Amino acid sequence: MGHLDHAALGWLTPALSYAMACTGAALGLRCTVRALGATGRSRRNWLLTAATAIGTGIWTMHFVAMLGFRVGGTDIRYDVPLTLMSLLVAMAVVCAGVFAVGYGRDRPRALLLGGLTTGLGVASMHYLGMAAVRLHGDVAYAPTRVALSVVIAVAAATAALWAALNIRSPLAVTLASLLMGAAVSSMHYTGMFAVSVRVTPSGEALPGATAMQFIFPLAVGLGSYLFLTSAFVALSPTAGEREASASAQQPAGSAAG
Repeated sequence: MGHLDHAALGWLTPALSYAMACTGAALGLRCTVRALGATGRSRRNWLLTAATAIGTGIWTMHFVAMLGFRVGGTDIRYDVPLTLMSLLVAMAVVCAGVFAVGYGRDRPRALLLGGLTTGLGVASMHYLGMAAVRLHGDVAYAPTRVALSVVIAVAAATAALWAALNIRSPLAVTLASLLMGAAVSSMHYTGMFAVSVRVTPSGEALPGATAMQFIFPLAVGLGSYLFLTSAFVALSPTAGEREASASAQQPAGSAAG
């Protein structure tokens, strides 16, 4: 068995991956709150932004954490198409869950459906991302820990969507995002501790790209997107602020008329 190191770069990758998960969750929750106060095209756009943010945050969390993953006795490469597919899966399934909550008339049913869909999507993204790993050897999984990681993913997704439906204050959203980030990180490392590798030494070159060649630049780009979008959402007025502004301007307009 090859020795697995999940934090070869020390505290850096776990801490940074947790920050990415929290940022994506915070942005997604704020956008969902904005969506629930909007109608028509505006609601759809806010929900799309929420799904993109949550999906991007989860994917970035996973692969930033993978930057610190090492297996003794073998190099690691990543299959580029599968890695990109895992990102698309994360966004698509989270989008389905967020829209189920955003447009569902029966809130409890929509919450359960959205949480289950999103949680299974998060787990699918994780294991699809792991399927993209190329190394000299065979990868196996402990079924009990895999099942536990899926349960954590579904519970975390359901809790996040519940927070989006029931939490409005910025402080409460921040606390919910920190908990969501912790849950997503727990799901990731639970899934990683389910992994075992039987190394087969070989001098053959591995297919795919190294983490620094492919994953690091992509993670930096997506992380930048999260922070820039967070700034945009923070600076954009809420529905209440727009109504207050319109009310304040109405008397002036009436007087001028």
